[in-house]
Amino acid sequence: MAKNLFMVSLGCPKNLVDSEIMLAQLSNDGYQLCQEPDAADLLLVNTCGFIQPAVEEAIEQVIALGQYRQNKPGTRLVVTGCMVQRYGKALLEELPEVDLFVGVDGFHHIAALVAELDRPQHRLIIPAARFLMNTAMPRMVSTPPHRAYLKISEGCSNRCAYCLIPAIRGPLRSRPMVDLAGEAAGLGRAGVRELTLVGQDVTAYGIDLGSKEANLPALISTILASCDTDWLRLLYLYPNRISDELLALMAAEERLLKYLDIPLQHISSRVLKKMNRPFATGQVHALLERIRRQVPETAIRTTFIVGFPGETEQDVEEIADFLRTYRLSNVGIFTYSNEEGCAAEHFSGQHSEESKQQRYDYLMELQAQISLENNRKLIGRTMPVLVEGLSRESDLLLEGRTRSQAPEIDGCVYITDGQCAAGEIVMVKITEAHPYDLVGVIADTAQDA
Repeated sequence: MAKNLFMVSLGCPKNLVDSEIMLAQLSNDGYQLCQEPDAADLLLVNTCGFIQPAVEEAIEQVIALGQYRQNKPGTRLVVTGCMVQRYGKALLEELPEVDLFVGVDGFHHIAALVAELDRPQHRLIIPAARFLMNTAMPRMVSTPPHRAYLKISEGCSNRCAYCLIPAIRGPLRSRPMVDLAGEAAGLGRAGVRELTLVGQDVTAYGIDLGSKEANLPALISTILASCDTDWLRLLYLYPNRISDELLALMAAEERLLKYLDIPLQHISSRVLKKMNRPFATGQVHALLERIRRQVPETAIRTTFIVGFPGETEQDVEEIADFLRTYRLSNVGIFTYSNEEGCAAEHFSGQHSEESKQQRYDYLMELQAQISLENNRKLIGRTMPVLVEGLSRESDLLLEGRTRSQAPEIDGCVYITDGQCAAGEIVMVKITEAHPYDLVGVIADTAQDA
């Protein structure tokens, strides 16, 4: 008899890939996904533990699912991921309703661990973070069939003062190129049209492999040669590692999307130094000029943290001036979260939540106006759009994304007229613009290309 699994995956796309490995393992062991937790025999939460709001979200989710476990004797509740790795033993007392905690290593044995829940065993499994996936591990892709993530590395060896990822996920560990090429080829054969490369820092790929031949441009070329996926997208690029070789490849390869996600986190040299970011204001300006010169049509996305300890109004104004100057395609603003265990935890000059929010509101309002003006320039243009399917806003609309819109993090295109299927790439004429989203109709020249 099939067993029912209700699964919640929180956090980033990198975490989602881990969830997909667990999903495949449990599916092979006879579990089938169910849509409602009250029908589940196994409740599984893969958590994020990067910042306090993510931890709070995870705990709320676990407590809510614990009620279903209590109402249905025999149901098991398992919690995995970054929150477990970060807090360890403290969770045993905090969340007694949980049958098993597994950190960021060991989850790839989830089926065996769940099968042994009826036997006496430890409730907490958190070995040192050494896990690195490979193509021999089963993976059940949970995104729509036309797109998927390819996790090229694990861990991070950067030491930003506000970030716990190296402590949680361990040092950088890059997968071999041949292994990644094999997975990319398999995803292409399965019908994936957009493949997004992810890692804590994709530009660091290969540094740990000890070979000059193993780097991000070489990996991209290998993947492009191994599969016929239409769109290849890059997320999480460290600013000081974006090479001329990478930009030249982006300019030359039509399938490598002209889209760069570069989390700057700040633009003030003084704040960047306190953050332990290995670049300064001048280098960022030089990078943006280099990108605009070598690949002028590139869509650039970035994120900024406001309210970092010691940040001044002048520092915030530097970000504002940067936004006005470069008019980037997509910008995310986050308020600083003072995380226990980070180097910045005890820095002087901590800001109130009210002050952080004011700075956030100021920059978001500025960027919304810039984004609207950028998008209005697209009205009348016809561009390729990857169709996701029926809109989340209304089933009277279709929804898709241009090359400049990454899934889940950027805006979308609402298609008001024309017919097509999810997974098609069609030509859409833009008729309307909003700060983050576009509206259009399928052009007479629609094509699946």
